[in-house]
Order: sequence, then structure tokens, then C-alpha cells
Amino acid sequence: MKTIEIIYESNLRSKAIHVASGSTLITDAPVDNHGKGETYSPTDLLCTALGTCITTIIGIEANKLGIDLHKMKGTINKTMTTNPRRVALIEICLVLYGNFSENEQKQLYTSAVNCPVSLSLSSEVKQELNLTFSAI
Repeated sequence: MKTIEIIYESNLRSKAIHVASGSTLITDAPVDNHGKGETYSPTDLLCTALGTCITTIIGIEANKLGIDLHKMKGTINKTMTTNPRRVALIEICLVLYGNFSENEQKQLYTSAVNCPVSLSLSSEVKQELNLTFSAI
């Protein structure tokens, strides 16, 4: 069973099609690696996968705990290295809006750092997660 189809379109641009839904996304090589940088690069998607996995797992954990998670938003920063060219650091800063006890904050953080994407990345990729809990 196919999950994702990939088509190289040209000029360092690829299209990925999620077979079940038909959703598509385009990647482009970044400017600092011979591309146009007009959309997500593959390494941007790696970082995005980590960030959205963390937010999904936090949402699942909040539901399990009966926490009213009103909103969550944040940023992802990526640091690349050379020789070999790879992602060296992914910094994720998230703000969670709601009323959280200290114990709930610990449980949400623990679930976040143990998301499947985080656990799938090499230990050579440094991950920094900063959660800020903001009362509504």
C-alpha cells in the first residue's frame, strides 16, 4: 500500500502526494543549497514534522487528562551544519493557553519530548523544547 507518492518536477523542486487524502505539498531546495527557497525545504519539513508531532501529542495528552487546552502556538528554528550538511539543532518554542496545574505541565512536557518523531531522530540532532504555559 502506498502512503506517499513523490514526483521530482525539475529545478530542485519535488511534489509529494498523500495518497489517502490527495493532499499535496511542494518542496524546494533552499537558497543556500542551490535552490530558489520558494517553499519548504526537505529539512524544513523534518523540523515541521517534529513540531507538529509535539503539538499533536500534547493535544492527545491534554484530552486524556481532561485539560481544556484553548490554544497552542509557537515557532521552530533550524540550525544547519556542514560536512556533512545536516540539521544540527531544532529549537521549538510553544505557548500553551489554558489553566494548568504544575503536575499537568510536567505531564504535557514529558509526553511532548517523547513524541514519535522526536524518538525517531538521531541523537546527533539536538532538540530543544521550550513550553510556556499561559493562563487564559
